[in-house]
Order: sequence, then structure tokens, then C-alpha cells
Amino acid sequence: MINWNDIDTVLLDMDGTLLDLHFDNHFWVEYLPRRYADHHGQSLAWAKNEIYPLMKAKQGQLDWYCLDFWTRELDMPIVELKREVAHLISLRPDADIFLRALQASGRDVILITNAHRDSLSLKLERIELRTYFQRLISSHDFGFPKEARAFWDALQREVPFDSQRTLFIDDSLGILRAARDYGIGHLLAVRQPDSRGAQRDTEEFDAVEDYRALAAACER
Repeated sequence: MINWNDIDTVLLDMDGTLLDLHFDNHFWVEYLPRRYADHHGQSLAWAKNEIYPLMKAKQGQLDWYCLDFWTRELDMPIVELKREVAHLISLRPDADIFLRALQASGRDVILITNAHRDSLSLKLERIELRTYFQRLISSHDFGFPKEARAFWDALQREVPFDSQRTLFIDDSLGILRAARDYGIGHLLAVRQPDSRGAQRDTEEFDAVEDYRALAAACER
């Protein structure tokens, strides 16, 4: 699937790629609406009807990932609410094995996430990721989401890399297409970002299904 001799730099997404997306899906789809309903003394159905259209309108934009935005928009303490279900934060199976293999390989390994810095910090409290990366970059540092060409231009200025000798793994097909349009040479999707969700069609992209196998290939 990947010729590792052609890879100098590995860019990795966090949520749904290294971490199980169940935490985020549960928080935004179920837990936040329930707490919002309680706050307003309304039904869960009412809360979902209020929140879901806002989310849909912001998808793919930086605000969608911005905890400050949602704190203001919903008048709810989003970071504190996330802490209430932080026990659900977990690594995807064998992601740590893959990360250790990448570290041992001597390649440049950089985390690039759309997660807000407060969300990133919360997850780093629960899961040790820092040691595996040269840099941990949030799209909020640049002011553009990974869906935007401007993000990739900013990333190139921040940590120069040869796009044709770079592997990028992400669970979002839209983001992978943006990376492909930028010229990233090697791309992998994720077949099952949420451990409690269904496997999905990754369309034109090959997909990670076994990090242990990917780690073994990387070490050869």
C-alpha cells in the first residue's frame, strides 16, 4: 500500500485517526444536546433541533472546531462539559505501536489537527502523544482549517516538507482531498474512525485498517 522508501515526513490527524472518534461523536451528538436541554429545561429533541442545524452550517469551517465559538454560541462551558466525559478518550487499537515504529524509523512525524488547543490539551492529559512528534500543530494556530488551501501553505512555511515524499493519514475524506489538491503524495483514510460506528467506504482512498501491520511495514 505504501512504499516507505518514498516517505520522509508523516503527517497525522488526531481525532478518528489516532484517537477513537467515539468520544467526540458522543459528546457532540448526544452529551452536549442533553446538557443543553437540561440547562434550558427543555426536551432532548428540542435541544437537538436547536444545535444540529448550527453544527451543519459550520461544518468544514474553523468555527466548527472552535470551542470558544461554541461556548459563546450556546452559552455553555464546553471545555468543562468535555471534561465530564473525558474518560471516553482513548487510542485507536495499536496506534501507539505505529507511533513507536515511526519514532524509531527516524522520519519527521508531525501531528496536524483541527482540534482547538483546549481540546488538544484535554486529550494530551489523558493520552501521551507528545513524545512521538516533532511538532503538535492545531489549525487554530494558523486561522484556517485543514480543509483550506491556506492551512497547507501555512504548514509548509512553519515546517517545510517535500509534499511528494510525505504521507498524510486522516479520517476526513474532504480533508484528504484538500491535501491531495495541495500535492501531498501519499494519502491514507481510516476505515472505522469510531469504534462503535460502522466501517465506511473511503471511496478513492486506501484505508488504514490495522496499525500493527502498518507499523511492521514501516520498520522494514
